[in-house]
Amino acid sequence: MAMKLSFLAMLLCLMLASTPKAHASVFDVTSATYGAKPGSDVSTALGKAWSDACASPSASKVVVPSGTYKLKEATFKGPCKAPIEMQVQGTLQAPADAGQLTRPDTWVGFQYIDMLTLSGGGTFDGEGALSWNQNDCHKNKNCKHLPVNLRFEFLTNSKVQDITSLNSKFFHMHVFRCNHTTFQQLTITAPDESRNTDGIHIGASTSINITHSKIGTGDDCISIGDDSHEITVTDVTCGPGHGISIGSLGKYKEEKDVTGIIVKNCTLTNTENGVRIKTFPDSPSPSTASGIHYEDIIMVNVSNPILIDQLYCPYTQCEQKPPSKVKISNVSFKNIKGSSFTPLAVKLVCTTGIPCENVELTDIDLTYGGDKGPLTSMCSNVKPTITGVTKALGCATSSLAPLPLSKK
Repeated sequence: MAMKLSFLAMLLCLMLASTPKAHASVFDVTSATYGAKPGSDVSTALGKAWSDACASPSASKVVVPSGTYKLKEATFKGPCKAPIEMQVQGTLQAPADAGQLTRPDTWVGFQYIDMLTLSGGGTFDGEGALSWNQNDCHKNKNCKHLPVNLRFEFLTNSKVQDITSLNSKFFHMHVFRCNHTTFQQLTITAPDESRNTDGIHIGASTSINITHSKIGTGDDCISIGDDSHEITVTDVTCGPGHGISIGSLGKYKEEKDVTGIIVKNCTLTNTENGVRIKTFPDSPSPSTASGIHYEDIIMVNVSNPILIDQLYCPYTQCEQKPPSKVKISNVSFKNIKGSSFTPLAVKLVCTTGIPCENVELTDIDLTYGGDKGPLTSMCSNVKPTITGVTKALGCATSSLAPLPLSKK
């Protein structure tokens, strides 16, 4: 009897091993079912393919094959019944005129999805050149926001990988209320004169990983807003742009804290700032930014390589008093090397009343080869712990007088 049971068990194992593994169902927008063709608008076909894939009880894949397709706009919503992948192999092209979109702040959106993968090696072309000239956000704090190329909202356990975001009208990627999501092997590109084209902006999200990506835009390569936690940025090249920033923080009422930010093994080239924390000087509500660590960073011809700026005022309409109510603490800058485009290579300007605490400068080696003065540093309302830093970079001057607001 025992031998018979053993034989049956072996037979069952062999049958299971020989059973073909299930593959994801494929929903190709150019198939006869959906009828999309290169050169045409695929909005309807892509929407139908997504709906069918999302309803599939097993893993599914929406495919946009090679070629260039028009896409007026799209929002892909879950929840889906199983893991879902959108594989964009070709180029999706937005309308040049932002006025054609019914959702004025978004070109392509993904919402309420668990286990999404966006991949394929393709390009989301925002056709932003016309809109950049219409953007007056640099001088008007009540400006009308333009469409984001890719908006990710309420995603969990997801991946965005191996895609290009090109010439967005506004932010390239906006990440909001997402958890446990990875962005990797991305290329994000816009010219340095394109205003407010942040590469990836994160807000109200937890456990976000950005890695092995190349970002060059007209604004922050990466910006991290309030209520962000456990954000890791590694192996990213940034430039042109405004650097890798925490903030801006302290602009709105009841903003939430920022905690647990790691930026490591990154290279910044020809950027207007390096690694930066920025808060508005007249913040209406108290909040904190803590546990922020920059390590193993290479600067190449970077203005303001190391910067804490609690007098950030991009619209020149801020009041310098009352001071920023954002408390900054437990911040480290370690092993940061390279060249500064400006003689002031380290600038730590913290708020009066609630100075920055537990700030570390360790193994900072920056050079300046210009003719605008000697290499120097400045600290205000902060007493950092300094190790392995030359005198010139170790808070060479300490300002007690009121400092002017910064505009970038």
